[in-house]
Amino acid sequence: MKELAYIGAGGFLGTLTRYTIQLMLPSANTGFPWAVLLINAIGSLFLGFFFTMAIPEKITPQLRLAIGTGFTGAFTTFSTFTLDIVRLSESGEWIKAAVYLLLSVVAGLVLCALGIKLGNRMLTTSPKEGDAR
Repeated sequence: MKELAYIGAGGFLGTLTRYTIQLMLPSANTGFPWAVLLINAIGSLFLGFFFTMAIPEKITPQLRLAIGTGFTGAFTTFSTFTLDIVRLSESGEWIKAAVYLLLSVVAGLVLCALGIKLGNRMLTTSPKEGDAR
């Protein structure tokens, strides 16, 4: 049951962060859904990085749940992404819908891979316990 509290706390912060970004960028109803694209791209980069760095010896399972499942799950938004594509398509903006779809998928994959690479690089270059600094 405690796990739900960790996920909920992370989810609350992720939702507030996503909402703040959506307020700062143009609305999906006025054109291209830049906010959701940015949110999902950042989320992909972060999740790749976080789960690479979140090795059990350094991060507790509770923190993994709060950040990985709660925060990132609430921050990123697949459902809004698909809704944006449907709305663009229904309004006859097929090119925007296709560009958004392709850009979102490619950016998500590339940034997730980059996050993993950055995490691995940090793990291999970070000082080990007992090493002189």
